[in-house]
Amino acid sequence: MSRDILPRLMEVLEARKQADADSSYVASLYHKGLDTILKKIGEESAETLIAAKGDDDGQIIHEMADLWFHCLVLLAHKGLDADQVLAELDRRFGLSGHEEKASRKR
Repeated sequence: MSRDILPRLMEVLEARKQADADSSYVASLYHKGLDTILKKIGEESAETLIAAKGDDDGQIIHEMADLWFHCLVLLAHKGLDADQVLAELDRRFGLSGHEEKASRKR
């Protein structure tokens, strides 16, 4: 398994910003704009939930990969990076969920 997949994906997603919308699925999402990207995340979220209700672990993995991918497209579209999300998860590591949620209210 490749541990560097997130940086590699982010690099490709960034490059697709310059691609022709007819030549790249990701470029077409960027071209269509934020609402289309958000709609795809919603669709993939629903498909992940449906897969989770079933008994096919492979389907859960497949749908989760689609969901994560489209979330990465959103990050790139907004000029953000997966490393920022990983840093936030790292910041939260070791905090209870209650502590972390309370820290956001300040």
